[in-house]
Amino acid sequence: MAKFVVIGGTGLIGSKVVAGLAAAGHEAVAGAPSTGVNAVTGEGLATALAGADGVVDVANSPSFEDAAVLEFFTRATTNLLAAARAAGVGHYVALSVVGTERLEESGYFRGKIAQEELIEAGDMPFTIVRATQFFEFVPGIAAASEVDGVVRVPGANIQPISSDDVAAAVVRAALAAPAGGRTEVAGPDVFALDELVRRALAQAGDARTVVRDPDAAYFGAHLQADTLLPGPGAEIAATRFFA
Repeated sequence: MAKFVVIGGTGLIGSKVVAGLAAAGHEAVAGAPSTGVNAVTGEGLATALAGADGVVDVANSPSFEDAAVLEFFTRATTNLLAAARAAGVGHYVALSVVGTERLEESGYFRGKIAQEELIEAGDMPFTIVRATQFFEFVPGIAAASEVDGVVRVPGANIQPISSDDVAAAVVRAALAAPAGGRTEVAGPDVFALDELVRRALAQAGDARTVVRDPDAAYFGAHLQADTLLPGPGAEIAATRFFA
């Protein structure tokens, strides 16, 4: 039995990762401020990581403001890497986003780029799991894209994935040997972003109008047709957005 510390372990993905690791017969510790583990301040990290074989970072910034996001990912990752190294942890797994390097116009994704660069520049054996957008993110995309009651999104392609499938991919990565690089996982179906949002809102009984606007930004970034799509060799999960 191995011990894993899951940073962000009480959140959407983290709670599923904790459950998945436990179901596989391992000890999984949920690390979050509510459990006394704060990666940004360093509080509780040494105690939580004592005797750990792996650390899994699926935490997300509580703020999407540019400077706050960059500070969160920089400080949290720096502290986690140092604590993991001191504890002799053998595998550092982090969850990131497909297309991150193509989204640097966005302050959020600049924060994710900084996170990945810190991990890659260190001496910890690591795996970065990049996932496409979760099904659960679609309402947030609509909310962030609404202007005067109309949802304006570009027609770029998107390949959304179930959060259950993301968590399962992270668990598999944690239990495997360190990849020393990035892996990608995506859902099975590709949609135009406006089509996905329009169908999802309609399915939820939301009557807002969705307009394809090629000039609309996605969380501050302008998308090309394939910006959000995985590359060759990505793992394709089975769960479909629309049954």
